[in-house]
Amino acid sequence: IALTDNIYPHEKRPGDHLFTRYFLSACSAFITMSEKVLRDLRTFETYKMASLVAHPLYDNFGTAVSSAQARQHLGLPSEDKLLLFFGFIRPYKGLDLLIQALKHLKDESYQPSGTSGPVRLRAVIAGEFYDNAKPYLQLISECGLEDSIILRTDFIPDSEVKYYFCAADVVVQPYRQATQSGVTPLAYHFEKPMIVTRVGSLEAMVPNEKVGLVCSPDPVSIAESIKKYFKLGPSFFLPQLREEKKKYSWSELVNTILSTAEEFE
Repeated sequence: IALTDNIYPHEKRPGDHLFTRYFLSACSAFITMSEKVLRDLRTFETYKMASLVAHPLYDNFGTAVSSAQARQHLGLPSEDKLLLFFGFIRPYKGLDLLIQALKHLKDESYQPSGTSGPVRLRAVIAGEFYDNAKPYLQLISECGLEDSIILRTDFIPDSEVKYYFCAADVVVQPYRQATQSGVTPLAYHFEKPMIVTRVGSLEAMVPNEKVGLVCSPDPVSIAESIKKYFKLGPSFFLPQLREEKKKYSWSELVNTILSTAEEFE
């Protein structure tokens, strides 16, 4: 039984189709965690058993701490509004779109509601560069955002993950493409609302104006959603986020694996 995250790689390479078909042919059944992956699977394997189950929460990074404690631990500004981009920095994840969105907000002299004086909007980029960092650093410089973007692009150990999520006001996933995302269950676990783009299964995992906001994968739409989020405030989303969080249990995944296995006994 294959626990199938992706059928098609995010970055395509010669031979992908051949190797994917070879791997899938050796499997008896499949478990997928997004409708898109299930549809992709059916382009290769039409008849084999396949189940769909929600990506469970990552609950192995410890319990939440207060925002003040998390920011002090990480040395982050105590009063600024903080966006969090978390995880490996790869082209499909659209970090460049977020950088350009922040430039739109800067050009508009955007000030989060309920703030005054030196309080600013900043983005914390927490994760290692999967490819060359130079284009991103150059874009930050060209947009004049050196003071608005906090780079934490070294390896982040598991023990530090909770601090980044607890320090953030909102988690942003500006992806160009996606199937499901492991960042989303992390945000659910730490009860952080999300701004996600309308790609893959992100929209299904983050109901719009309930758990967070869904936008198009372009800088203007992302910027408008950031503005809207801070206008509504986290308290608007938290009750519905906590209710939606109940769907993402490990027992659902375990029961799906067991019931699939029983078909072959």
